[in-house]
Amino acid sequence: MSSRRRWLVVAAILLSLLVVATAGWVLVAGGDLKAFPDMLDDLLGEPALPDGFAMGNGRLEATEVDVATKLPGRLAEVRVREGDRVEAGQVVAVLDTDALAAQQRQARAERRRAQQEREYALAVVEQRVSELELARRELARLQRLSRSDQFVSEEQVDRARTDARTAEAALRAAQVQVTASDAAIEAAQASIERIEVDIADSTLKAPRGGRVLYRLAEPGEVLGAGGKVLTLLDLTDVYMVIFLPAPAAGWAALGAPARILLDAAPQYVIPAEVSFVAPRAQFTPKQVETQSVRENLAFRVKVRIDPELLARYEAWVKTGVPGVAYVQIRPETPWPEHLAPRLPTWPSTPRPPLSD
Repeated sequence: MSSRRRWLVVAAILLSLLVVATAGWVLVAGGDLKAFPDMLDDLLGEPALPDGFAMGNGRLEATEVDVATKLPGRLAEVRVREGDRVEAGQVVAVLDTDALAAQQRQARAERRRAQQEREYALAVVEQRVSELELARRELARLQRLSRSDQFVSEEQVDRARTDARTAEAALRAAQVQVTASDAAIEAAQASIERIEVDIADSTLKAPRGGRVLYRLAEPGEVLGAGGKVLTLLDLTDVYMVIFLPAPAAGWAALGAPARILLDAAPQYVIPAEVSFVAPRAQFTPKQVETQSVRENLAFRVKVRIDPELLARYEAWVKTGVPGVAYVQIRPETPWPEHLAPRLPTWPSTPRPPLSD
């Protein structure tokens, strides 16, 4: 037997002797055996959790938002660093837009050419209208002379009729050219607007307020479409994910009160509420240390902190901090005194105290 296993056996024996001795002392002293779990919790330094509550361990997390490029290009500027606070709509990076600017000038030139072609087509329409009027008058005159028994050959009338029809066709062709010119102008305008959108998209803005978690690219790098530049933490959506066994998860209602205790500051109790309960069970992750719990299926539960409370302590909000979350699964059961909300009183000071 290894020395480590030997020490574990010795520790288990000593703990068992301590439990038996304490229980015997309670019975000999005439104490209430029902109070024994509370006494044992006091000895172990952990208050008992009454019925009607469930607990699970986890880490503080926040919604992560990636700021990425829509178009490929060279990164010209990154205006924030890791840890900086950004507001929604703030410009955080800029891509090089020289190529887009050249395309924009070309599209504007094509629009001017299409506009000139339209002016020419309108002039041609006026010309065809005049030719059609002249051809119709000539046809009408020859037809009138033919009915008055004056010498007008049938060939002259047919030729005049053909000229009128030719003028009508030429007018329709000129009108089609005007329509084509209008379409060319519209297409050029659409190209200009698309390029303007691409230029605007080349200026990367924060989709929401938060803190810069990662700076993933530097000026001068060439990024493809969808290339990530920054990762932001939305500090208005901070939560802890825990796993509860099926009996407890079945009673955990959305909006149920919860409490979060962080390992870094166990003297504070942070109020929260249940914002999500997974619709399907899954295996409990390895970080749940109790073997009996790991052997069963559990439900993922998200415990979310109030955004208004987060706004007060935003400078001290950090993700990744481990802790424990307690969920009230039976509303009629009052919260124990040691889980009453306790928050620090230093939100306006430059640095939080190390202890109470």
